[in-house]
Formats: sequence, C-alpha cells, structure tokens
Amino acid sequence: MSKKAILSGMRPTGKLHFGHLHGALLNWKRLQYDYSCYYFIADWHALTSEYASPGIIKESAPDIIKDWMMIGLDPKICTFFVQSAIPEHAELFLILSMITPLPWLERNPTYKEQMHEITHRDLYTYGFFGYPVLQASDILMYKASGVPVGVDQAPHVEMTREIARRFNFMYETQLFPEPETLLTPTSRILGIDRRKMSKSYGNAIYLMDSDSDIDTKALQMVTDPHRVKKTDPGRPEVCNVFTFHEIYSGSDIINRIDSECKTAAIGCVECKRIMANSLKTYLIPFREKRSQFTDDFVMDVITDGNARARETARETMRQVKEAMKL
Repeated sequence: MSKKAILSGMRPTGKLHFGHLHGALLNWKRLQYDYSCYYFIADWHALTSEYASPGIIKESAPDIIKDWMMIGLDPKICTFFVQSAIPEHAELFLILSMITPLPWLERNPTYKEQMHEITHRDLYTYGFFGYPVLQASDILMYKASGVPVGVDQAPHVEMTREIARRFNFMYETQLFPEPETLLTPTSRILGIDRRKMSKSYGNAIYLMDSDSDIDTKALQMVTDPHRVKKTDPGRPEVCNVFTFHEIYSGSDIINRIDSECKTAAIGCVECKRIMANSLKTYLIPFREKRSQFTDDFVMDVITDGNARARETARETMRQVKEAMKL
C-alpha cells in the first residue's frame, strides 16, 4: 500500500534559525518515515516580501537544503524540490485564483498580522494578498493528505480545503483530497526579545551562527521582566533563557539553574553564558555532518527532486484540464 503524501516548504530568505528547527524541521524528520514527503524551497513565496532585492533567494536555497540534511532529512526518502523549477505550480495557481472568492483572502488572519508586524517592507501587493492561493496550488499539486504546519499557518490549510472542495464541486470531480492540518507540536522557542523567533523581527539565533554570535545573542536575551537586580529571586518558568536550558542543557544544569535562579544565587549573565555553551555543544555534531555536503552533491539532490516533483505535477495538471474540459 502506497504511503499518503504530505507537503511543506520554507521560504529561502536567509539562514534557518532555532525557530525553524523546533517549529518544523524536527517534525518533518519524524514524519518522513510514515509519509511520502514533499519538502520544497518556496522561492515564489519568498518573492512576496523580497521582490525588491531577490538576490537572497537564490543564495539561500542550497544552504537551506544542507540544513535539512544536517538535521536528518533524507533526500533518498523525501522529495526536495524548488518551487520555481515546477512551472505547473504557477499554472494551477492561475486556475485556482479564478475560482477563489475575494472574501476568503480578506479574512486571512496571517495576512493581517504580518501587515501589522512587518512595517519595513511594502506588502500592499497582489502577490502578497493572494499567496494563500499559491500555497493551495503547492499542496493540491501533490494531492497531499496532510500539511505539517504551526498553528499560525492552520488557516491557510483550511483555505486549501475550501478551494479543493470548491474545485471538486464545480467540475464534478474528486480530483483533490481535502488535506488535514498536521499541527507541529508548539515550539516553546522564542526570539531573544521574547517575541516569535523570526528573521523579519531580527531576533533569531541561527543554526549556523558562529560561537561568538551565539554568545552575543545569548547575552542580549530578555529574561524574567520582574527580576530587576541580581539579588532579586527569579522565576525560571517565565524566563526564555531557562526554556533553552530545558531543551539543550543536561538535567544537572537544569536543576541547578532552577534552584539558584529562584534564590538569586546565580545572576542572569552567568545563566546566559551557561546556556550559550549548551547551545554550542548541541550544534557540534550537526555542523560536522553539514560540512560533508559539497555544493555539487546538493545540486544533484535538487536536480533529482525537481525531476520527481515535475513528473507528478505534469500528471496532476493533465487531470485538472481533463476535469475542466480544457
């Protein structure tokens, strides 16, 4: 019995950070053994915000693939591909945009949130407004039964379900399944300013940051806002630095920090330095593995994945046109 397909992607707009690791990649790694996985570089999606300076897109793609393989995603099991290498995505996007009601896009909560948060770029474009339809074309192209996403992306999957339902009804077909939302376990990792970790917010710790960068960013992290002086007892349960300790430090360190923070026996600066060392130690085996991937090997992985994805996409578009009698 063939495995059900799932699909997810990442925008190539720079380096990956710990939010990506815990918000997506570790879940992708777990899912790759149970599903036929399509993981793609969403370079057309990246253009919705990076259209004025798109050079970062092409530069980022190979490094992101290396990061995927570094954490254990296997290109022999998964299909890695670049969105723009599969022109059928744009074709299906055009077709689906013809049947998607405007109010569906206007109620998109992620659109409203990003318009509010990202003020340093002009996002008042048709492409940014309509990207959920492009996202639907990505998902439906491979007839994905599920989409692993964080809770903030769940409305997009629901819109994809509605678009699939509408297409099937209008053209009297059962071509597209209605994909389920495969919620990624909520990431407790926040940025150094206690907001969601994001490249756009400038608050991220990147997987390939140098040791000195990690040290610097750790010292900049916001801790317990009620702990004003070193002599004030802290509350580890509300401290973002302690969240990192819980994931990356050993049990002896965690227990020590928990006790000494609550009694003001340790200051935030020392606590941050210990956490930074734990973070750097955690990254050592990943970075050693990553160093083994040559640029030529990565390009071969992408070329092979593109070919496999294109074959599936061509067949899907043949079926779409047949259903629509085009």
